[in-house]
Amino acid sequence: MIELKNVEVRYKDNAERDSRGALAGVNLRINDGEFVFIVGDSGAGKSTLLKLLTLEKQPSAGRVFVNGYNLANIKPHRVPNYRRTIGMIFQDFRLIPSMTVYDNVAYVLRVTDKSSRFIRQRVPYVLSLVKLSEKAKSYPSQLSGGEQQRVAIARAFATEPKLIIADEPTGNIDPQLSYDIVSLLLDLNKLGSTVLMVTHDHDLVQYFGGRVMNLKKGTVTYDDYIPPDGGGAAI
Repeated sequence: MIELKNVEVRYKDNAERDSRGALAGVNLRINDGEFVFIVGDSGAGKSTLLKLLTLEKQPSAGRVFVNGYNLANIKPHRVPNYRRTIGMIFQDFRLIPSMTVYDNVAYVLRVTDKSSRFIRQRVPYVLSLVKLSEKAKSYPSQLSGGEQQRVAIARAFATEPKLIIADEPTGNIDPQLSYDIVSLLLDLNKLGSTVLMVTHDHDLVQYFGGRVMNLKKGTVTYDDYIPPDGGGAAI
């Protein structure tokens, strides 16, 4: 579960950024197993929200609860354990170019001290989910943008995270492949992970429907469910 209670983030170090990216009295609750699209213009607060969830930033006021952790007073030694409950997917993939597809996925399991036996079972499984079993020995440079993003998704899901955060995951791939990426994230959502997807692509949001949250100038201006393929309220 994700819950923000009266959360504010203020930028005081730079007067020109006092409003851009700040959050103002945000209250929201996302239950386990939900899939939520987060939309909003540049500077609306989307990146700040993600930084709160990944502990890159603390709120100026209010409380943040994620996966059973109170992020406002989490002990430093518990931060690694908390971050292991989250799988991150980035717009720029962030694969290790010198590693094969298999090793890019296995790497996140090795650094979290998973057993060799678990890794041998888990990596082929997640690669099969993203339909890249035949690319296990390939390197990122040998893959298309869509394939690289699917590797990134496999890597994020490999640790069996409670929460997957996808930050503009379709931003660097062919628009036609964007629908495949969102479909894949929905499949992982059905397997039990809560998914937050930040996107500027309103066509994708309208096509798939579901819960949509709009941020504007640091506040939640829309939070509701829309039917797939349009027909919902304007966001």
